[in-house]
Amino acid sequence: MGTETLFAAVLITWLAVFQCCNGHNFNYKEALTKSLMFLEAQRSGKLPADNRIHWRGDSALDDGKEANVDLVGGYYDAGDNVKYGMPMAFTITTLAWSAIAYEKELKAAGEMGNVHSAIRWGTDYFLKCGKKRGIFYVETPRTVLQINETVPGTEIAAETSAAMAASSIDELLWAASWLYTATKDQKFRKFITEEAVSAVVDEFNWDLKYAGIQVLLSDTFLQSNDEALKIFKDHADSYICSVLPQSPYFKVPKTPGGLIHLRDGANLQYVTGVSFLFSIYGDLLQHHNVKVKCDCQEFDASTILNFAKQQMDYILGANPLGRSYMVGFGNNPPTQAHHRGASIPLSEANVDINCGMSFARWFNKNSPNPNELTGAILGGPDKQDKFSDLRWTSIYTEPCTYVNSLAVAGLAKLTCHK
Repeated sequence: MGTETLFAAVLITWLAVFQCCNGHNFNYKEALTKSLMFLEAQRSGKLPADNRIHWRGDSALDDGKEANVDLVGGYYDAGDNVKYGMPMAFTITTLAWSAIAYEKELKAAGEMGNVHSAIRWGTDYFLKCGKKRGIFYVETPRTVLQINETVPGTEIAAETSAAMAASSIDELLWAASWLYTATKDQKFRKFITEEAVSAVVDEFNWDLKYAGIQVLLSDTFLQSNDEALKIFKDHADSYICSVLPQSPYFKVPKTPGGLIHLRDGANLQYVTGVSFLFSIYGDLLQHHNVKVKCDCQEFDASTILNFAKQQMDYILGANPLGRSYMVGFGNNPPTQAHHRGASIPLSEANVDINCGMSFARWFNKNSPNPNELTGAILGGPDKQDKFSDLRWTSIYTEPCTYVNSLAVAGLAKLTCHK
């Protein structure tokens, strides 16, 4: 074998190995690491000594004081300083699911400790929220208006009751599914099978969890062959058929560049949701050697996993603009995240920064944020693959915790794509 032939063979082998672990030349391990760093930037409360976000300090240390309870901690939801219970709980649940599904990959990447820390930061806060028997604090108000028998608020109370009743069905199934998965207690199985809803959905997010329930219980069905749970496998297949472009039942809008686009405003949450469930379900199908059937067509695990990868790759830079939508990662990443902490420069300890100052001095300033919000996946492009990297165009540039938590599974899977 000549020198040139030998060199070519070595080069081809090296490129094959490189592609296996990086695919499209993206460093998925770096993206995974940075995705978790963003969650650290969203921490509220007294920060630990090992805080990696140098520009973040302690904040909201009086939360709950007005009601004589300690509600310090948890996560800020997005670019503001608000803590919302349901999205935060969804963030922690999907992180924990990622840790279960991709334990080996996260350990190999050296990130399992950071995932555990991120989960614990949320669960410690939730334990505070439910410390009193019969009471659970679902938000942290910093100004409280109480309505009761003597101070009525009939309209808001009635409307809230209606909203909670109508929207709680999937949350109850979601909770029961996880409790059954963890305990195998038959009372949870009974609830799941009796309350099963024939819901064919095409999205997965903090406010619509049916697809997640279906994928989670499909695993239980395939392991146990419990016929009462087969309906969830059927519905999980229907979800795949609705979202997968090759399916005859495909109905989800896409951009010309191939990105799932359900609606403007943090659209990448739906994209990372697809990557999350397609990754987990694809591995599940592969493990049990089963396929998804969409009418007369069948799709194997590799097709499902490839679509999960394609959606994640779009976020990281494989898109018509050739740019990354993760701050601090890849080619031409966004620099003006719609984020109060990142867009206001550090000041002396005795300088008071108020809301009016932030709008007047920094919000409308067309320049990079003084503090890099490393790892934040922003709202993303519009339905024509266009993007505006301006702080005040929040539908494009605002990050959310659950966008990143949903990305963890897909990125962990891709740290060595096969």
